[in-house]
Amino acid sequence: MSHALSTHSRGHLLALLGIAAFFFGGGIGHFMFPEFFVSIVPDYIPTPALFVAISGICEIAGAIGILMTRTRRIAGFGLLLLIIAVFPANVYMAQHPEQFATFPPWMLYARLPLQLVLLIWVAFAMRRARSGYGEFY
Repeated sequence: MSHALSTHSRGHLLALLGIAAFFFGGGIGHFMFPEFFVSIVPDYIPTPALFVAISGICEIAGAIGILMTRTRRIAGFGLLLLIIAVFPANVYMAQHPEQFATFPPWMLYARLPLQLVLLIWVAFAMRRARSGYGEFY
């Protein structure tokens, strides 16, 4: 029987905890600062407030799910899909820096390749403790 937070190593544990904290905090932020998150949704997406709420719920659920061995894989895939789904908001911010004057324009562009780092981080964290380093289940 495996523990809920089974890990391969200290690095894996830190990756799990970091991802969980990152997405849990981000998910809570969707509900604490909805105006900001609505403002970064591209114009072509209908009902931005609904999408902000849904993505916030998904971030919180993914953060909790990735911590548990039984749900780690599905939660990880969910977070990977979420990162891809919200990428247009990051592109929108970079394309419209005048709307986000609190951030220097370079930071808006720097966020784009950081999405790849997030994808890799989640992929590393979503591995189960009993699998090998290259396996995801």
